[in-house]
Amino acid sequence: MLGHSIHIRHAIPPCKGGAGHPFWYIDPRPPMADPALYLLSEHYPTIAAAASEIAALRATKELPKGVIHVISDIHGEHQKLRHVINNASGRLRPIVAEIFAGALDASALQELMNVLYYPAEVIRLKKESLAPLPEERRQWVRATLENQFKVIRALIRTRRRKEVEKLAPQERRELFETMLNYPAGGHDPTLIEVQLRELAAFDLDYDLIRSASRFIRNLTVEELIVAGDIGDRGPRIDRVIDYLIQQPCVSLVWGNHDVTWMGACLGQRALIATVLRISVRYLRMFQLEEGYGILTKALEVLADSAYADDPAIHFKSKRSGKRDAEMVARTQKAVAILQFKLEGQTIGRHPEWKMEQRDILRRINYQDFTLEINGTAYPLRDTYLPTIDPADPNRLSPGEEECIQRLEESFTTSPRLWEHMLWVANHGQMALVRDRAVIFHACLPVDESGAYLPLVIDGEPRRGPEIFQQFTKVIKRAFRAGSEAATTADKDWFYYLWAGPLSPLFGKDHMASFESYFIGDKTTHKEIAGPWFKLVHERDFCEGIARDMGVPENGILVNGHVPVKVGQGESPLKRGGNAITIDGAFSAAYGDRGYTLILGPEGESLAEHHTFPDPATAVREGLDIIPAMTCIRSHAVPRRVGDTERGRAMDAMISLLLQLIEAYRSGDLQQQLSA
Repeated sequence: MLGHSIHIRHAIPPCKGGAGHPFWYIDPRPPMADPALYLLSEHYPTIAAAASEIAALRATKELPKGVIHVISDIHGEHQKLRHVINNASGRLRPIVAEIFAGALDASALQELMNVLYYPAEVIRLKKESLAPLPEERRQWVRATLENQFKVIRALIRTRRRKEVEKLAPQERRELFETMLNYPAGGHDPTLIEVQLRELAAFDLDYDLIRSASRFIRNLTVEELIVAGDIGDRGPRIDRVIDYLIQQPCVSLVWGNHDVTWMGACLGQRALIATVLRISVRYLRMFQLEEGYGILTKALEVLADSAYADDPAIHFKSKRSGKRDAEMVARTQKAVAILQFKLEGQTIGRHPEWKMEQRDILRRINYQDFTLEINGTAYPLRDTYLPTIDPADPNRLSPGEEECIQRLEESFTTSPRLWEHMLWVANHGQMALVRDRAVIFHACLPVDESGAYLPLVIDGEPRRGPEIFQQFTKVIKRAFRAGSEAATTADKDWFYYLWAGPLSPLFGKDHMASFESYFIGDKTTHKEIAGPWFKLVHERDFCEGIARDMGVPENGILVNGHVPVKVGQGESPLKRGGNAITIDGAFSAAYGDRGYTLILGPEGESLAEHHTFPDPATAVREGLDIIPAMTCIRSHAVPRRVGDTERGRAMDAMISLLLQLIEAYRSGDLQQQLSA
């Protein structure tokens, strides 16, 4: 029948006819070698639709590739992150300046930039000043929107219509489409004027400006990549994640501080204690208490009962605040001892990790309170250890056990913490490749010659990029299972990623937290970096890593993790010229600077950020903190979409669409032609 057979199939579940016989139905679809074509036909029901998509994809491949921004080591600095995202790491200002060259003076240009960067703060001031002046308000809103749409028209020149529609605010689509096409679209200006008037009557005209500013920011950067360490040390990891969630296209590469929060969310006890210790050390408890509703009273009770008269002078916080300083110090000591015990228990479960030297409490000589390190016995500068039993140092006291039980329950039942960490898990991976950039947080374990060192994961030795791939599977597997069903072994991997000697997120021989608290000799505080951090300066070594990660030539390695010592003259670009570290001390705790690596069609450039005031001050005083730009390397021929992994994905789609067209032409599939 018309070139293909009729297939008789049972309905599912089988239905019975009136006589008790199975009901049969006729399915006009023939069996297909590739079921993907049938699914594709739902979106492209005709030859014309498939051919049009092929044409659009091939045209897109010829366009300049989109701009990608890579930042790293945010460490809870939500206000700075907001500024860096809102000004597109300094890239937005030159675009706007070029559009309005000769049309806006310096003051008007700065006001427009403030509208784009901080619409909420600008509108707050304008609402107050224009409240008694409705006509001036209407004129300001209309003029601002017209300027915003001049910028939007410039930014969409290399975007497909459906991409623009996806980025546009849905509730403003009709008005925005009209303004976008005006006057070329031929619309009567009344269509715009009346809509603006009616929205002003509902006090929603200012919201249009806020929506247009966000639309512009969404168009300026195709993808934002965070190369690890969203939280810790800075004020609010929760607000950092909130702002990242709002962005249209974000990818994450996990860092060592990220896995502590993820592991704590899953109930890994040593990491719960680690997150708490760092939060107490930097006086960042609001992110736990206010941000995630974590109940920390149990920790205070432990500190009060076990260390009530202890001055804990070596556990003072890194900042001053409203909390009693001595109570904070006692609390930090209580959670530090708890952490060291729980770390010892974790290490004891995994002799294959060969981390016995970090089972630190078992190595203390409790007769004279010394710790032997590399053959030298160092005295402990704090010997008040009331909860430690020298016969079984890692055993928790009853008070500690009650404390960690309550904390574990609080961490694993916080809905907001789970929502955030699940988002981090779902949007992240250990490493990724964008065009020629290989992006990861720290390193891969190698020996002095650069050969990959093996790490046994899931019973198999893994080397090189396999380690990235396998840990990505472990982390996503643990979050699919959740805190109750995830195995202890999977949860413990989060701890290894935090502090293990072969961890690709750590890269040092040990973590010297205990020594920094308990030993006065600062030479014992030094953590020895692995061979990777020397070899990354060698061009041939980096080329080999890039090839193994799927970039055959001209690759560049991009990592964070290790703050670049700018003040000491250190360069983020390694000596070989094909590796760069973009941890520019974003957090105030590290230096209050930071980098954005900009991957554009013309090449890679680095934006160096500086200290900046809060948004309200920036708007009030007309400030624009412009980063210093450095060209890392230029491409002789600008990179097109077709040169990138996105172009290769388009090639795969085109291949499927061509097969779909052939299926329509051969009659294997029927076109769904409209009447």
